Amino acid sequence: MAARKGRWRTCETAEPMDAESRDAGSEGPPQVYLPGRGPPLREGEELVMDEEAYVLYHRAQTGAPCLSFDIVRDHLGDNRTELPLTLYLCAGTQAESAQSNRLMILRMHNLHGTRSPSSEDSDDEEEEDEEDEEERKPQLELAMVPHYGGINRVRVSWLGEEPVAAVWSEKGQVEVFALRRLLQVVDDPQAMAVFLRDEQARVKPIFTFAGHMGEGFALDWSSRVPGRLLTGDCQKNIHLWTPTDGGSWHVDQRPFVGHTRSVEDLQWSPTEDTVFASCSSDASIRIWDIRAAPGKACMLTTATAHDGDVNVISWSRREPFLLSGGDDGALKVWDLRQFKSGSPVATFKQHVAPVTSVEWHPQDSGVFAASGADNQITQWDLAVERDPETGDTEADPGLASLPQQLLFVHQGETDLKELHWHPQCPGVLVSTALSGFTVFRTISV
Repeated sequence: MAARKGRWRTCETAEPMDAESRDAGSEGPPQVYLPGRGPPLREGEELVMDEEAYVLYHRAQTGAPCLSFDIVRDHLGDNRTELPLTLYLCAGTQAESAQSNRLMILRMHNLHGTRSPSSEDSDDEEEEDEEDEEERKPQLELAMVPHYGGINRVRVSWLGEEPVAAVWSEKGQVEVFALRRLLQVVDDPQAMAVFLRDEQARVKPIFTFAGHMGEGFALDWSSRVPGRLLTGDCQKNIHLWTPTDGGSWHVDQRPFVGHTRSVEDLQWSPTEDTVFASCSSDASIRIWDIRAAPGKACMLTTATAHDGDVNVISWSRREPFLLSGGDDGALKVWDLRQFKSGSPVATFKQHVAPVTSVEWHPQDSGVFAASGADNQITQWDLAVERDPETGDTEADPGLASLPQQLLFVHQGETDLKELHWHPQCPGVLVSTALSGFTVFRTISV
């Protein structure tokens, strides 16, 4: 079972730092540190964040860690680059006891950019800086509702003007929650007080499906047909949800048949209403068409897509490409026009542990990000080729072995589970880990 699916391990964690270099104190200048590609940290060495490599960097914690989250599209506009930023997340906890779990909306605001290293300041300038720091403090509002059982996966969609979240529970059922009220109260302190006093304990899902034979993780809303949903479980079954009049759903009890082990991830086609992709711990990736009967809907299969579990997939919105990540640590790009060949058009091996999340950049067709159980987040660009005349690797020969398309390695998190690009804030990545949420933008994307 891949690390992304496992429960949180109990451990004592110091406050981690983002790792771009290793500091050996007086022994020498800082060096770039990459897991699995050099000597391990020695006694006295620590990882130090290179703040100049980040345009934006913030962290947040919510008590119990969250295995999954989604970014809620908002009405603040697209292509937002002006700082400070505001963003909204929907997340679900994995608490130690079933009754301690929560589904929550997070409003993170006043997110300023990183600062350039400053020179020595006068006393007056230091006082001004202290006042400025107070004004620049990031803010977090939380609206939470009780949820019995840990939350394996959360995915948000808008049904017209109504935001909803589909939630996979470790208790083996999938629920849909209305989010409108939660989004209102994180913007309004008075409404929050009323919500906490009169409403919070009474919030229930608007729909529940208990027809899966056990728990699962795979979940995806169609971007083309509002309300159409796919859910896949650890018993190899995939079910199709069709919205009905009156704000409910009809769930087809006949599962799509093809996988022989747990269905790990699902992705609707961004260009065809009836086509979706799935991946499984049976090592395969499959392409389906729901116009066929569930027992005959599998149209294309790559039986051995990875050496072991295929944990995650992402379907590009701009190119006919599918991206996959597996327990083997590999990232693979599949051209769907050549999918029958069973061979990816690109394979990257930077992660040294199972890949836990992958996602294409929503605007830049060649860029994607991935996270792994090795506590790395990597950013990639398929269009990049190293210029042999620039001498990029002269300063550190160890970098010469890195893939040309690798743009950035972000470190310092503990037990990374999931990441998403913000669809309205170009280049902004959000991740969740045992160590909490991180919001950042690098100089590379």
